Amino acid sequence: MTALFDHRSQLLFLALPGLALLLSWNSAAGAYPQFQEFVEKRSHQPVNCAMCHVNGNGPDGHQTGQIGGLNEDELKRLNEARAALEKGKNVNSPILNAFGNEIVRSLGRKEIISLMKEPEKMYNELPADSDLDEDGVPDREEYLDGTDPTNRYHAAPLKLFLINLNRNKVHVILAAVAIFSINFGLVHMIRGISLLSEKKR
Repeated sequence: MTALFDHRSQLLFLALPGLALLLSWNSAAGAYPQFQEFVEKRSHQPVNCAMCHVNGNGPDGHQTGQIGGLNEDELKRLNEARAALEKGKNVNSPILNAFGNEIVRSLGRKEIISLMKEPEKMYNELPADSDLDEDGVPDREEYLDGTDPTNRYHAAPLKLFLINLNRNKVHVILAAVAIFSINFGLVHMIRGISLLSEKKR
């Protein structure tokens, strides 16, 4: 009896590391609240899971973009994304939005998991030229700012203003010239009318 107990104890002891790895795998395949918490604290912006996930409430549940509501094809794509441990693999996870999939492609899940303790380093790992919504603000800056990297109308207001001003500087200059010309013409027209009125007197 004692030998049987010892044998079971050994099996349990050997199984614990594997069980821990399995739990961390499933947890890491779902949500990464450490990144959300870091962004909220740094940006002072309300940030939910929709920064990286399809569903703003995260991947757990039975709604659209949540694991419990996936069909067979979506589950296959989810498992392919989970298996992308190294960077460079294009994934199309049904629980991630374009930014979430870009993070997996750029870093790989192994690196993402390693950054959970240092979420601020995500900025340095993301491509400097990646701008999914083409608003002119790089995705990694939107990560720090707590704005939506998939919405071109959602970015830090000052950054967006300066970028749009630069993009439309020709139109702005032409509009300024037109306004100046109109005002200049009006001033001289009013002066001309005043002079004619004085002469008639």
